[in-house]
Amino acid sequence: MSFNELDRLNRVGSGCGGTVYKVVHRPTSRVFALKVIYGNHDDAVRRQILREIEILRDVDHPNVVKCHDMFDHNGEIQVLLEFMDGGSLEGSRIAHENLLSDLARQVLSGLSYLHRRHIVHRDIKPSNLLINSRKVVKIADFGVSRILAQTMDPCNSSVGTIAYMSPERINTDLNQGQYDGYAGDIWSLGVSMLEFYLGRFPFSVGRQGDWASLMMAICMSQPPEAPPTASMEFRDFIRCCLQRDPHSRWTAAQLLQHPFILRGGANQVNQNLHQLLPPPRPLSS
Repeated sequence: MSFNELDRLNRVGSGCGGTVYKVVHRPTSRVFALKVIYGNHDDAVRRQILREIEILRDVDHPNVVKCHDMFDHNGEIQVLLEFMDGGSLEGSRIAHENLLSDLARQVLSGLSYLHRRHIVHRDIKPSNLLINSRKVVKIADFGVSRILAQTMDPCNSSVGTIAYMSPERINTDLNQGQYDGYAGDIWSLGVSMLEFYLGRFPFSVGRQGDWASLMMAICMSQPPEAPPTASMEFRDFIRCCLQRDPHSRWTAAQLLQHPFILRGGANQVNQNLHQLLPPPRPLSS
């Protein structure tokens, strides 16, 4: 596909990672998302970024946003992605447990696939979970946060991302300084699912709080739990994700077999998804 065959329609998201545009491929009329990655990169870093994106182009899973192509255009690195017309799930409250079970199942399916391919996401959060008009939920920005981290982008330490980081990633004194990215993704998943259920960030501080307050809440306090009003299966699911010891967290493959995920009714839930989910927010980068 040629970059010159793409027409930008409008901007649909922006953030530290870059700006996302809705574009149309003129010869086929297909709609895509085009992510323009910020930053002036030297040649060595640019080659590394392009190598990473080449790996991402081979990723193919129904619950992971597809990376179709990439362009090095006028010094800007631009990634052509599958367009998710429902936008992100940021700000959604999903108290219906059958719905939340199916949402978690879809995310875990994509996460398990990435982990089997030795790809760590590093930035699982509601704004990186997108939905389309067929009510399929997909993980976005897989690998992109790793790419940005390797460029020493200061936005990698933004508060919005820190809010979903595991304790041992924020405080390197924990876990003997060892960081397991796979276990880190599971912590972020647990925080996100509990946020969906509660309709708010589940720690004692807001996710936009200052770094010190977030660090104290995440690293020094006991992990948040689902309230007593939730089912025993959901409370246990959250406990399996939000273990302070990363070795005690279940893997994505194990969580797919958890009773909360296996409670059934996925097809019926998918059919009713449009009735129960709040309107999603615009696509986030």
